[in-house]
Amino acid sequence: MKGMDVLEKAVAGERLSEEEVLSLFDLPLPELAAAAHEVRLRKTDPEVVTFLIDRNINYTNVCTVACAFCAFYRTKRQKDAYTLSYEAIAEKIEELYRVGGRRILLQGGVNPELPLEWYLDLLRYLKGRFPDLRIDAFSPEEILGLERLTGLRAEAILERMKEAGLDGMPGAGAEILVDEVRLKAAPARIRVADWYRIVDAAQALGLYTLASMVIGFGEGKEERAAHLLGLRAQQDRALERHKNGFAAFALWTLQVEHTRLKGKAPGATAHEYLKTLAVARLTLDNFAHFQASWPTLGFKVAQAALYYGADDFGSTMLEENVVSAAGGHGRTHATVREIVRHIVDAGFRPAERDPLYRILRYPDPEAILKEPVELPMA
Repeated sequence: MKGMDVLEKAVAGERLSEEEVLSLFDLPLPELAAAAHEVRLRKTDPEVVTFLIDRNINYTNVCTVACAFCAFYRTKRQKDAYTLSYEAIAEKIEELYRVGGRRILLQGGVNPELPLEWYLDLLRYLKGRFPDLRIDAFSPEEILGLERLTGLRAEAILERMKEAGLDGMPGAGAEILVDEVRLKAAPARIRVADWYRIVDAAQALGLYTLASMVIGFGEGKEERAAHLLGLRAQQDRALERHKNGFAAFALWTLQVEHTRLKGKAPGATAHEYLKTLAVARLTLDNFAHFQASWPTLGFKVAQAALYYGADDFGSTMLEENVVSAAGGHGRTHATVREIVRHIVDAGFRPAERDPLYRILRYPDPEAILKEPVELPMA
């Protein structure tokens, strides 16, 4: 099928085959963008771009996986290794509450010094202190680490965590879901089958999950297509079996400046990012929401992404350590004022949402932009 025929098929809402998905990567960027944007306008409110107020909290940087693309992790013997106390985590949440947020993304390394009860007690402590707090926490890699530590299966671990207060599990650790790519970048990293198995266990329990992708490991279009098609297949299974799938898709570019992959992995350009985002929007026909990524490529590229299939500007994050440690765009958080301004400047109406993409409010851009500039978080 010719390129333009494939685009017409995607815009019409028809499912693309593997061969057709591969062909998208060879099409000119303007045509891809136009088709992806058309699909976005049909699937979500064409006038609105959403955002989320939240905070990233990295509760420990001790990790035994030792990914070559991570500059954040430490061994337990390094002097700057840490595990936050429950009280320190609570202080960070109090700061989030002061700016109107009620959701945290809680992630760390695979720390064998922390037993399962440490996690369960943390969840109970946080829910007891902040009853309306939403906790999306512990990536599939962290759950796999707890499986090995406890001998329990993910289903049992996640069920106990949900009872203790867990609301969702982030989609971190996906990178490129092709084992050959993963083995080169991080031999000890969670394998593809385990990633899907643990995500499926979370979805079966009704927990929030996010589908993610990181490009720039030197993978080709075949590996990128395989990743997208795998996510699409999992979304089909989850929606059919559990009536609960991925809430959205988020695409990032690999940051290697301060990692052991510097000079070994190429990373990805803004052009590659926008093309892959557009291909993702056309391939993932069972997803409604796609996030733009400002931490890796900056606000301007994130604005452009709103015309390449994205309908969401991501979150304030307030504190982000993993991407910034690897050499991100120099920003660890964004203020509501900045996000609102960039959404308006891109030609859309900003809407604050929750993690499940339910609209909470439509902020008044004029009022927000007249407010004093917000100071960075301490």
